[in-house]
Amino acid sequence: MTGGPPVVLIGPMGAGKTRIGKRVARILGTGFVDTDKMIVAENGPIAAIFKAQGEPHFRALERAAVKHALEGDDVVALGGGAILDDETRAELSTQRVVLVTVSAAAVAPRIADGRRPLLRDGLTDWERIYAERRHLYEQLAKLTVDTSHRPIGDIAKEVAAWATKA
Repeated sequence: MTGGPPVVLIGPMGAGKTRIGKRVARILGTGFVDTDKMIVAENGPIAAIFKAQGEPHFRALERAAVKHALEGDDVVALGGGAILDDETRAELSTQRVVLVTVSAAAVAPRIADGRRPLLRDGLTDWERIYAERRHLYEQLAKLTVDTSHRPIGDIAKEVAAWATKA
């Protein structure tokens, strides 16, 4: 496979992009990069960045992390809002992009920890944000998988099989 990362995972917060990405990377024998984890490693917790410097600063850090991640050949999981950036969307148009979806009922316990700064009102915020971004996710996706009820291992095998043929 050539032309950048074998797989780029996009989708709403709590969908399971990181969990699936790690497994896909193992199956494909490549590395794995989570852009949110890159940001945290270099700048501290995302919630603290939002609080101290605001969302625009976080989005600038996110854009830099995405640009760096897409230069390699690792499987990449993007933060839920990374697709809001025009440059990121342009770059993703040439990548193997998988949209990882999840139902509101299935995501509710996953986001209950209160660590996500954009989800102050929990599921209500999640549903609003997902509705706002959904059309962008769908425009970019070349494959869509749902994590609401299927085992992560099965989903990862499906994504890896698709990536080897795409």
